[in-house]
Parts: sequence; structure tokens; C-alpha cells
Amino acid sequence: MLDIKASVYTVSIHLLPNINPFALLFFLILSFPSPGAKNGVKGEAAASDDELTSDVLSHYSSASESTSVVEEGTGSEQVDEQTAQEETEDKLKLCIDNLTDKSAKTRLAALESLRQAFSSRVLYDFLTERRLTISDCLERSLRKGSGEEKAASATVFALLCIQLGGGDEAEEGFKMLRPPLTATLSDSSASIAARQSVSNHMKFVNDLIKSLALLESVFMSSYPNGEGVLPTPKPGSAGLHTAALQAWSLLVTICPTSRLTVLLSHHLPKLQACLQSSDVNYRIAVGETIALLVELGREIDEEFEVEDGESLCECLKSLATDGNKHRAKNDRRKQRSIFREVLHYIENEDFTEEKIRFGVENVYIDSWVRRRIYDAFKEILESGVRDHLQFNQLLRDIFGLGPPLILDAAVKGNKISRFEKHLFNSAAFKARTKQRNKVRDKRADVM
Repeated sequence: MLDIKASVYTVSIHLLPNINPFALLFFLILSFPSPGAKNGVKGEAAASDDELTSDVLSHYSSASESTSVVEEGTGSEQVDEQTAQEETEDKLKLCIDNLTDKSAKTRLAALESLRQAFSSRVLYDFLTERRLTISDCLERSLRKGSGEEKAASATVFALLCIQLGGGDEAEEGFKMLRPPLTATLSDSSASIAARQSVSNHMKFVNDLIKSLALLESVFMSSYPNGEGVLPTPKPGSAGLHTAALQAWSLLVTICPTSRLTVLLSHHLPKLQACLQSSDVNYRIAVGETIALLVELGREIDEEFEVEDGESLCECLKSLATDGNKHRAKNDRRKQRSIFREVLHYIENEDFTEEKIRFGVENVYIDSWVRRRIYDAFKEILESGVRDHLQFNQLLRDIFGLGPPLILDAAVKGNKISRFEKHLFNSAAFKARTKQRNKVRDKRADVM
């Protein structure tokens, strides 16, 4: 069994009434180390692929720098930029070809190269022409590859969906890869790493109830038994339960009110018991899910209250001040920080707003749902998340940013006055508030 440390998240787009309905699909977000780095891949083929990855990323870095400011002068710089772009595309084509190589090491290295390239830059035009070829290769890896290769393929497919957006192009890929993803998640004998990497991918609006049920079948095995005792987790199961729970919680955000009410009453009491789990990451996921569910409950009914709220708050206080020495110091610090926020929200209905800056724009994280969405993209896109926020239409739609801004050299260089920035941010804030008020007034029934 491959030991791959992974964290899986999904993306809910329920705040976008004007987007293509297919964009309500949830995209698997998986982060794990490079197969070569993890397992010590050596040899000429592995070294060659590592160099290829480095070359691809260096080209994207230089291309990003060259396009950060509007150029003036001769056309030689434009020629250099075009040449760099062509070289990068040639290297990406080679990576795509390597997806069908007989060597598993070569395929894994190619997947890692594509993962890094897809997360670094927006490649819509390039990938649109090759989406079927890439999807076909990924399907083959998901059906016949090892657990590690399946996990890597699911990651690249998630990034491919982010690149293509919520239109027909992404829908074709989902239809092609849904069967092997479903089969992997349902197979209890499959690799934990593979199941964990696809657990968040079962989010299709047309089969919302089935997807919820499939994910529930995974993480509900961590619920207490009839006597209220938590089961002893099997090795590797905590990560799988965490991934499935986080996927499920975001699917819940697009449930119609009638279904959401049933889920809240059934799962909240069981999740409270899971706060005593022995795994710190699962405890944190449970705490965040409880906060998210309470937030959704309060959107339905302003008088919504958690059953046995006093007991829940006492448990949250204990976790927010946990000083047990048998826990790792970093785990204690992380746990205390998260549960202080959860407790503060449960008691005071107050969420600490966070502002994410990129270029001259900002994204406001003002709810548990929006935090999950942003963290999900940040996890998979890593340092490329700001580039995608600027130029990826899918992300801009999700966060209500509108079309990509076309800025002149002065603005790109942040050479605008503070007053102008204030006006820009104020307009963005008003538009965001107006959009969210519409959602609060009338929850869309996507069923």
C-alpha cells in the first residue's frame, strides 16, 4: 500500500446564479509530493523528466515576468516571448506524450510536470485543443495504474477542470472519467491513496443525492456506534475520512433547503461526537464542517440552534485550550487556532473576515464556505493561485470578480494613488455584498 500524504478539498459554486449549471460541479483538489521526490526515483529517465519539469516551470516564470508590465519599444521582446511560449508548449506536448509511456516512473514524472505547469499558469487555449487526448490518458491511468498513479492522475484531472472552467469542455472530461473515479472510491480493497484522491470527485449536480450518499458511506464509518463509542480507526483511514467529509460538506452547500434541513438534523449530533477523534486533522475537519453546517442552518433560519449547544461549546472550549503534552506542538497550535474561530462563530455568529490581495484586486473571505473554496484552490494551485485569480475566468466567476482586468503599465506596476485603490476596492465590495444578498434572499434549487 502506498503511503501518500494527501488533503482533498472541493469547490462549491452555489453563489453563481449566472454561470453555466455544469459549473456547479465540484472539482477535486489534491496535493501530494512529487512521486520522484517521494520515492527516490532515479535513473536517466527520471532525471530527464525532472529537468523537463524544471525547464517548463522556468519558462512559465520568465513568461510571467515578461508579461507583468506592458512593454514599449521594438518587437524583438515580443519575438523572444513568443519563442519562449513555443518552447514551453513543446515541452508540455512531450509530457503529454509521456503519459502513454510503458515505464510507470516516466508516466509519474510526466504527471508531476503537468501538475506543476497547470497550477502555475492559465493554459486554456493550449489545453482546449488537447483536452480529449489528455482525458483519455488520464482515464487509462485511473483504470490500470497503481495507487500512486491514480492519485496523480486525479490531481492533474482536477487542474484540467480548473483550466477548462465549467463549460462543455470540462463536462466531456467528467463524463469520460466518472466511471473509473466512482469504481475506485467504491472499492474498499483499492489503495487508500487512490480512494482518498478521488473521494472528492463525486460531485455532479445531476446526481447530487447519489454523490452525497457515496461520500457519507466513507466517512460515516468514523461515527460512534450505538453505545456512543468511537471506532478504532484503521491505518490510513483518518485521511480518507477527512477527504470525504470535506467533499461532502461542500456538496451540502448546493443542496436545496428541504434536503439541507434533513442533513443538518442527522449529521450534526454525530459530528459533535467525532470531535473526540484521535486524529488531529480529522478533528479539525469536523470542527470546520460543524461551523459550515451551522452557517448554512442560520441562512435558512435566523433562529437556528444546535442541538445540545452547551455541550458543543464546552467541547470546543476544551479543544481551543488543549495543552496535552502527548500531542505534537504544531498540532496543538493549529488545533487551538481553528477551534477558537469555530467557537467564536458558534457563540457570537461572527466570522473574522480575511482579505486576499493579488495585483490591485482583493478577494474577501467572509464565511466558512468561502474560506473552504479559497483554501481548496490555494492547496492545489499553490503559488499560482494569484495568477489564476487574475486571469482564470472560472475562479473569477466563483469569487465574483468579473472579467479579467485590462490594466496599463502604471496600474500593473501598482503606480496608482491610494485614493484610486480605495475607490476600486469600494466598488468591488459593493458588488460582492449585492451578490451575496441575492443568494441569502433566495437559495437556488439546483436539483
